[in-house]
Amino acid sequence: MSDSAFSFDHIHLISEDAAAAARWYEDVFGATIAAEFELRGAPQIAVRLAGMTLLIRGRRPGEAPATPRPIRHFEAYSSHDEWGTDHFGFKYHGDLKAFCEQIRARGATFSVEPWEFSPGSLICYVAAPDGVSIELVEAKPA
Repeated sequence: MSDSAFSFDHIHLISEDAAAAARWYEDVFGATIAAEFELRGAPQIAVRLAGMTLLIRGRRPGEAPATPRPIRHFEAYSSHDEWGTDHFGFKYHGDLKAFCEQIRARGATFSVEPWEFSPGSLICYVAAPDGVSIELVEAKPA
């Protein structure tokens, strides 16, 4: 089987308040709410961002989701220090520090402020709703 048998579909997030989380992605990153519906007793909201879908859903009957530990900065890296998905990332094509100031003004907070991860590679981590971490990587000029 080749990797061409696959295409990306979505990232699925479980949220304490799906509507508020979807609005956060709209407000901070300019995402678009593409669909809202209920499935298996919980709201589901499809949010389009950077050509992909974030599927944000609320708590289903019988679930008791735990809050993940916050991401933290170690000496030379950042991590939630847990098994499983640690974060998802976006490459930003532009001045990352200036963009961070723009989204900070829109209500974003940073679990890790912008810093040089490797020579010429600036990264940071945005603290999204529900313990989700979003890495932003400044794209290197072509």
